[in-house]
Amino acid sequence: MSADRTPRPGRLASTRRQFLLGGAVAGLGAAAAVGADLAINGRPASDAATAALNGDAVVPFYGEHQAGVATPAQAHAVFVALDLRPETDRAALIRMMTVVTDDAARLTQGVAALADSEPELATVPARLTVTFGFGPGLVARAGGDGPGWLRPLEAFGIDRLEERWSGGDLLVQLAADDAFTVAHAHRMLLKDLRSFATVRWTQTGFRRAYGSEPAGTTMRNLFGQVDGSTNAKPGTAEFDAQVWAGEGWIAGGTSMVVRRTAMDLDKWDRLDRGGREQSVGRTLANGAPLTGVDENDEPDFAALNRIGFPIIPEFSHIRRSRTDDPKQRIFRRGYNYDAAPADGQISDSGLIFVSFQADVDTQFLPIQRRLDALDLLNEWTTPIGSAVFAIPPGCAEGGFVGETLLA
Repeated sequence: MSADRTPRPGRLASTRRQFLLGGAVAGLGAAAAVGADLAINGRPASDAATAALNGDAVVPFYGEHQAGVATPAQAHAVFVALDLRPETDRAALIRMMTVVTDDAARLTQGVAALADSEPELATVPARLTVTFGFGPGLVARAGGDGPGWLRPLEAFGIDRLEERWSGGDLLVQLAADDAFTVAHAHRMLLKDLRSFATVRWTQTGFRRAYGSEPAGTTMRNLFGQVDGSTNAKPGTAEFDAQVWAGEGWIAGGTSMVVRRTAMDLDKWDRLDRGGREQSVGRTLANGAPLTGVDENDEPDFAALNRIGFPIIPEFSHIRRSRTDDPKQRIFRRGYNYDAAPADGQISDSGLIFVSFQADVDTQFLPIQRRLDALDLLNEWTTPIGSAVFAIPPGCAEGGFVGETLLA
C-alpha cells in the first residue's frame, strides 16, 4: 500500500453508531449487538470496524519534495495567491513560513492546527496536501536571487488577462478528496497568514469525485476532452528530469505556471462532434489520437486521409503542443472551474491550467508560443489569468518550507 493511501491509525472520535452499539453490548450481549449493527449499517460489525476510509488517507508532508506536485491529483483544490504586506521583511518571512509549515504539516495528517478553534473539523485529512510557491516579489523581499524564469509570462496574442486572476507574491495550493477538508485547511492557513499578507486572488477547482473513476484515469475538462494524456509518470527518470530543478535554493523544487482559461461552452455547443475532434486532434470517446485506437497511442502526424489531407490537422491542439524535443515537456495538473455566471450568461466555466516544469523558459514557453500562433482551440478559449511561482523543495521535520532561500 502506497504512503498516500495508508489509513491514519488511532482515530478515537466516537460516532453515533458506536454509541448505540455500546449500549447494545451492555444490555443485550455481543450477538445482539452484531444484529443491531447489521440493521443500522447493512453489514456486520467486523466489516465496519476493518473498512478503510479514504477520509483517513494521508500524504506525508515532510520530504525532499513538497507534496501536491507528484501526488495523484485529488478531487478538490483551492489556489490562493497573496501579496505581502509592506512591513513583511526577511525576518517576518521566516516567521511566516515557520508557522504555516507547522500548521500545514499538522492538517495534512489529520491533526488540528495549533490555534484551531474547531479541531473536530481537522480529523478527516482525505489525502490533503498543501504546497507553497514563491513569486518574484517574495524572493526579492527575501534578498535572494530568483531563477531567470521567475517573472510574469510574456504577452501572448490570445491573452485577455485580468489583474484579479494574475500575479502574486505567495501561492498556497490546497488539495484533498473532500471539499470540507479543503475549506477548513484554507481558513486555518489564511488565519496564519493574515498578519503577513493579503489575499490577491482565490481560484477553486474540481475533478471527478474520489472513487468515480479508476485510479490513473486522465481527467477531462469541461469541453469533454482528456487533459494530461502525455504526462510523465511520477517516480520515473523522465518525470524527475522534466519537473525537479537541480541548482540553487530551488534544487529539489520546481516551477509552477497557473493560467485561468475561460471556455466558451455555448459557442462550443454549436460545433459538431467531428469539428470538435479535429480541433483537438483526439477522439472525444476515449482520447485516442485521430490516427490511433487508444489514448496513449503515438499520433501519426504524417498520416493522410483519402483525399490527401493530414488526418490530424496542423491547427489541432495536439499537433501544436507536441514536439520531438524531449526538453519541451511539462507535467500538467489542472482543475476545472465553474463559477456563478453573470447576467445573461449560461455559464462562467473553464480550466485552471497548472503545469510543473524544471524551467519555464525552455519547457513551457516554446509550447505556449506555438499554441498562441496557431491552435484552433483558441476560438473557444481565452486566458484571463496568469502567474508563475517557484516551488521550493520540501523540508525535514523541524524545518520549514523555504528555508533554502530564507535560512
